[in-house]
Amino acid sequence: MSNKKIEEGLEHIKVAEKCLKTSLLKWRPDYDEAADEYNKAATCFRNAKSFEQCKDCLMKAADCQKQNGNNFHAAKSLDQAILVSKDMNDFRSIAQLAERAAHLFQVSGNAESAAASLDKAAKILEAQNPSQALKLFQQAAQIAIIQDSARQAAEYMSKVARIHVKLQEYDLAADAIRREMGLHQQSEAYQSMGRLAVGLVLVQLARGDVVAAEKAFKEWGNCCEAPEVGTLESLLAAFDEEDPEAARVALNNPFIKHMDVEYAILARDMPLPQGMTQPMVKSGGVRENAAASYVSPNSHTTATIEDGGDQPPAVATDEDDLEEGGLC
Repeated sequence: MSNKKIEEGLEHIKVAEKCLKTSLLKWRPDYDEAADEYNKAATCFRNAKSFEQCKDCLMKAADCQKQNGNNFHAAKSLDQAILVSKDMNDFRSIAQLAERAAHLFQVSGNAESAAASLDKAAKILEAQNPSQALKLFQQAAQIAIIQDSARQAAEYMSKVARIHVKLQEYDLAADAIRREMGLHQQSEAYQSMGRLAVGLVLVQLARGDVVAAEKAFKEWGNCCEAPEVGTLESLLAAFDEEDPEAARVALNNPFIKHMDVEYAILARDMPLPQGMTQPMVKSGGVRENAAASYVSPNSHTTATIEDGGDQPPAVATDEDDLEEGGLC
């Protein structure tokens, strides 16, 4: 059956090549007919599992369609070539094919199809090459933003943020989360912002910046539901008080464990606060360059600098009186 399909595909190629030839009575190649024959050949080769020949025919079909000014169908052929490349486990050319297809979709006035093509290729590359997938998701988000599709752009930006977290690029992850939250605000999709607030706090803690995590909670905590608020308050208090056991309990909260897998892994692997490891300063002395500790808004106590100035005054005893003045 495979050999028969391959022979059928080769016959279609011969017809396509004939359509591209010119003569005295045929000045211009018949690109439309040639593209159709190449697509038929590609179908035959794909059924025969001859993916290399299939991809080659799809690329030739795309070239013919482009020559004929049919950019949309050229992009569709390149879109098919992406899937064939996946079947071949050839991930090197996928990003380039997706960018070419997206450009042709945009030229033909189909921005939504352009973003969808980039998204499809990025999903294929995400496990093998997250950096390339990140670039494609960013391009898809930019197209959606230009088209004023805030909801779709937020979906792509969510994928950008998660890949940054996966690559431990926490500064970029925090920026992507903020952009995603801004897009949700534009589309008035407030129900998604609570989890994003938790994600932003986790990313700031992963950066080692408790103050930034507190600020994120102050800014976006009003978007959270009661369980989310409770979890964040416990987590921030644990880091602020440098309590590793309380931090471990908060990070193991079922709510955090059921977030997107990248954030769940981030919480699982996050370094815990180490507690007070510095030695106590002797009475009467002050640590050099000492500064007041950051005070959590969720804490009801105020941290003080350890020094000797707050000791209660000495109380004179009867023995001291006896030594100084004796009995009257």
